[in-house]
Amino acid sequence: MIRLTMNIREIILDILLELERTDIYVNVLTADVLDKYDYLSMQEKAFIKRVAQGTTERRIQLDYVLNTVSSLPVDKMKPLIRNLLRMSAYQLMFMDFVPASAVCNEAVKLAGKRKFASLKGFVNAVLRKLADAVGKQCINYPERDKEPLLYLSVMYSMPEWLTEHFIRNYGSDTAEKILQSFLAQRPVSIRLEETLTKEAQEELIRSWEEKGAVVSRHPYLPYALNVSRIDGIRQLKGYEEGLFAVQDVSSMLVVEAADIKPGMTVVDVCAAPGGKSLHAAAKLNGSGRVLSFDVTKAKVERIEANRRRMQKANMITAVKDAREPDEELYESADIVLADVPCSGLGVIGKKQDIKYNCTPESFKEVIMLQKSILKNVANYVKPGGTLMYSTCTLNPSENEEIAEWFCDVFPFKPESVEAYLPKPLKASGLSGENGMAQLIAGVHETDGFFFAKLRKNK
Repeated sequence: MIRLTMNIREIILDILLELERTDIYVNVLTADVLDKYDYLSMQEKAFIKRVAQGTTERRIQLDYVLNTVSSLPVDKMKPLIRNLLRMSAYQLMFMDFVPASAVCNEAVKLAGKRKFASLKGFVNAVLRKLADAVGKQCINYPERDKEPLLYLSVMYSMPEWLTEHFIRNYGSDTAEKILQSFLAQRPVSIRLEETLTKEAQEELIRSWEEKGAVVSRHPYLPYALNVSRIDGIRQLKGYEEGLFAVQDVSSMLVVEAADIKPGMTVVDVCAAPGGKSLHAAAKLNGSGRVLSFDVTKAKVERIEANRRRMQKANMITAVKDAREPDEELYESADIVLADVPCSGLGVIGKKQDIKYNCTPESFKEVIMLQKSILKNVANYVKPGGTLMYSTCTLNPSENEEIAEWFCDVFPFKPESVEAYLPKPLKASGLSGENGMAQLIAGVHETDGFFFAKLRKNK
C-alpha cells in the first residue's frame, strides 16, 4: 500500500475545480498537472490520474449516490465541497486498496485547510455514512424494471438525454453495450509500419513485453496491435525511430477503404494529430504526396512533429481552414480525407468530458460546420476521385444523413467498401455495400466511428 499525503489529494481537488471553470479535457489537464509535478513518484502520479479521471468519468453515478446520503443536494453544495465529496466517494466506491478511514480523515483535513472548517462535520458525516453503505453493499440505486432510463444513466454515468439517444438509434441492448464500453479499460491501439518484416515486428513486441507491456494482435488488420500496461508510449522501443504510430483501427480502416496507390495526391483537410496522413503517406511508398492541413498552428505543429518522427518526406503540412476555398487545390486530389469535427460520441471512453459538454443544440451547430467543410473540399477532388468522409461519433444525423445529403447536392455517388472490411466485421453484420460503415463501440473492437466512400462523377 502506498502512503498518500494530503498534498496528493489537494492536487486532485484542484484539477476537479479547474474542470468546472474551463472546457479543457480532463486527460489533457491531468497530463499538464503531472508534468508540473514531475518530481512525484510513479505511484503518486498513477493515483492522481486515476482519481481525477475516474471521478470525472463516474460523476453522474457519484452525485446520485451522494444525494442518497447527504442532507444537501450535490448541486447546492459549494464547488470545493462538492468536488471533495465526489473524489472521496470515488475512492470509497471504486478503490478497495484505499482505507475508508484514510479517505474520510484526509477529506476532513482538506476541507479545513481550504477554509471550510465549518463544514468539516458535514463532510465527515456524509463520507462516514457512504463508507458504511459501501461496506454493507446497500447503496440504493434506481430499479432497472421501474426506471430503466434512469438506471442506465446512473449506472453508466451517462446523461439521460444521451442515454435515450443511444437507445433510440441503436436499441436497448446495443445501447447498453455502448455504455459499458465507455467505462471499460482500453488498450492503446498502435499501427506498425507495414514495411517492417514479421521478424522485426516480433522483435519489437518482445522488447515491449520485456518491459512489462501486454501486447496482442488486433483481429482486424495485420499491422495493428493493442498495447496496455505501459508507462507512456514514448518509452517504447521504436517510437523515436518512427516504427509505429498511435492510431485507432477505425481510422486505419478509412485509409484502407480509400485504396491509396503510389503516385496519387492525397489531401487530408482536418488532419490533426496526423494518423491518417501518416498512414496515407506510408501507402504511397514514397511516390506521390500527402497534403496535411488543420486549422491552427498548434495542431499543425503536432502533425509536423509526427511527420518528422515517422520520416515521411512525401508529406507536406500547413495551416489551413477547411472551410476557406483554396483554388490551387481545385480538382487536384485523387483522394480527399475529411475526418470532420463532430460531437465525438464514439470516443467518450477516451474523453470522458464529452458527455457533459455536448447538447442537442451543439449537434445542430456541428452539422452546419460539417456541411460548410464538405461544400468547400468537394472542389478539391478530381473527376473520378474519392472523398472519404468520416467522424468519431455515434449519431446518424452527423453520419449517414450527411453522406446522403452530400450525394444529393454534389456530383458524388457512394461506392461499396465491403471489400475493405475485415472478416470479423462482416461476420458482425456490417456490409458496407452502400458505401458506408458505422463502427459501434462495444459491438466492434474500435472506437465508435463512421466513414463513407464517395466517388466523384467523371
